[in-house]
Amino acid sequence: MGILTPDIKDFLVTAIALMFVIIPHEIAHGYASYMLGDSTAKDDGRLSLNPLNHIDPLGILAMVIFRFGWAKAVPINMSKIKGNKNIGMFIISIAGVVTNFVFAFLFAIIYAYLMVKNSGYELLNRFVMMVMWYNVMLGVFNLVPLPPLDGSKILLSFMPDDTKYLVYKYERYFYFALFILVMTGVVSKIISPIIMSIVNFFFNIGVKIWVTILV
Repeated sequence: MGILTPDIKDFLVTAIALMFVIIPHEIAHGYASYMLGDSTAKDDGRLSLNPLNHIDPLGILAMVIFRFGWAKAVPINMSKIKGNKNIGMFIISIAGVVTNFVFAFLFAIIYAYLMVKNSGYELLNRFVMMVMWYNVMLGVFNLVPLPPLDGSKILLSFMPDDTKYLVYKYERYFYFALFILVMTGVVSKIISPIIMSIVNFFFNIGVKIWVTILV
């Protein structure tokens, strides 16, 4: 009898896969901020590979249960950002999403290879598939324009200061609204088709690449 039951294996695969999703996303935010002149994220340990520095317990729980979630917000001091503040906010905010899509595409190519070669390594197949899917999920989910998600900051980077002030003033209410939308399945109904379309698009590109190379 194996020491690891199927449930424990599934939990471990999911937990490790999430690290390949959350850590790059948060480091991308922190590194973009650092390159633009703000060392706040770096000083707070957000350029670290240590997952404990990036995990938001509620966001991770939402990921596991509802398959939609978030990580701990990266601290940014906009007063330290060099150049145009709005451009800086846009770059920092979108860095995590772009990183997720890049990772998703790379793992989609790996997953396509495993499928084309008919890999019999079930755990490996599942791990690669989950990294691909969760990266797309986090990327798409973070484009929802509600705090604390990146989409809100991307949108605010185009807005006047008085609008930013109002959003920041009532930010805690947006947090609550987002949680309710996730809990009730509203978010899932809206973005699940988008996620699956992107996953299938990346995977199909991967299949075409490997069929061309291997045939």
